Amino acid sequence: MEAFVIFKPGERMTMHMEWYNHVPLATRIAREVDVRWGEHRGIAKTIEELKRRGAKRLGIIGPLAYPKRKSLEENFEVIGLDADYVKLRLIKSEEEIEWLRVGARFSDAGFKSLLQGTKPGLTERELANLVERAYVGEGGTTFIHYIGVTSMAEPNLCVPPQYASSRKVQSGDVVFCELSAYWWDYAGQVLRTFTVDAEPTPLYRALHETAEAAFDAVTAVVRAGTTMEQIVDAASVIESRGFTVCDDLMHGFGGGYFPPVLGTRSRPAGPLPQMTLEENMTVVVQPNVITTDRNAGVQVGELIRVTKTGFERLHAVPRGFFRAGETLIG
Repeated sequence: MEAFVIFKPGERMTMHMEWYNHVPLATRIAREVDVRWGEHRGIAKTIEELKRRGAKRLGIIGPLAYPKRKSLEENFEVIGLDADYVKLRLIKSEEEIEWLRVGARFSDAGFKSLLQGTKPGLTERELANLVERAYVGEGGTTFIHYIGVTSMAEPNLCVPPQYASSRKVQSGDVVFCELSAYWWDYAGQVLRTFTVDAEPTPLYRALHETAEAAFDAVTAVVRAGTTMEQIVDAASVIESRGFTVCDDLMHGFGGGYFPPVLGTRSRPAGPLPQMTLEENMTVVVQPNVITTDRNAGVQVGELIRVTKTGFERLHAVPRGFFRAGETLIG
């Protein structure tokens, strides 16, 4: 944050880092980059450097506050390149995929710890702590851990909240989660559901079976060349069984939240992107199947890699409708 980097092929990159205490780490991480302190006027120093280089036409990638962008526009012809940059990031290199595998392992570890450690009396905040303890000691950091807890008999939650509460787990609850642990900027994402001291109720069994069927139907059409219409059509099993979704059905992932961002027929995520899947895209398929009254829901899904002929799992944790206290292999 607050680092301005000048890049031109064939020239040494220059970074102006606004926070002085971040300069030593930036110098270590940003190899082959001339890292300088921005002196809390980094955009001005960046403009000075650009003028020294004789720059006339400037492409911008990344968020920039309006006054800083205005300063650039007063000195250069400015062109937004965010869309071009995102398109490049959609296709992962082999090195990126290996880093994503590490993030997936950390995320899996977080889920296994949550599943095994959940018991009546723990608060939602303590559940989040179970997740983090599984990978922080191994060098992982948290991107998200959204954990929903509600009664199966009287549900009042259809999607995991972004902030944990002091509500305590009780017997007969259902727990559903979306967990992502980082390895540097590369995170996995695993979504699972389990019960506490009880078998699933008929409603929750139906929700979970529908979510699993939707995941299987969507991944069955995933391959290089798949259209967005094919993916949404495959997910129609959700509506045919009388349910809908709250969260996005699919989104690109790995170094950012990328296209394609898709909903379903009953809950679109905006106009369908004009694109097809390509080999080495990494996407999360995550049917968050919910009741139409939005009182109950489940989470199922994970990060996958698109291949020429199908998909590859990046996670090893098993799929299924689990029960708190189980120990998982994988």
